[in-house]
Amino acid sequence: MSVASTRKVMEKYWQAHDPSYIADDGVYTDMASGQEARGRDAVSAMLNWFFNVAFQARAERTRLMVADGHATWEGYFIGKHIGEFAGIPATGREVRVPYCVSYDVENDKIARARIYMTAAIMQQLTGAG
Repeated sequence: MSVASTRKVMEKYWQAHDPSYIADDGVYTDMASGQEARGRDAVSAMLNWFFNVAFQARAERTRLMVADGHATWEGYFIGKHIGEFAGIPATGREVRVPYCVSYDVENDKIARARIYMTAAIMQQLTGAG
């Protein structure tokens, strides 16, 4: 894939949060825990849970790098803790956590994403640190 076509796929995905841009067998991996969501439906459900069930949240982009078949999104995960997360019942606390995702794009679809989020999310939820 060219840089231009990779950018086009990723911009459309980020703007619409449309799961049709994820490959049928796409894999999203939480690099801190190693947990994976495999397949478009599982990835979509995982993202919905994280952004709408465990948190009422949004992602704010600060940097973007796009190469041939790869993209890296960097920014912040910003929201309110409204449901159980990592064994912690909803606290109602606001969080703002550095967040980075590295994507592999093949055939105009996201084939793989690696999600990096700092331990700051746990610190902000528990008030520790």
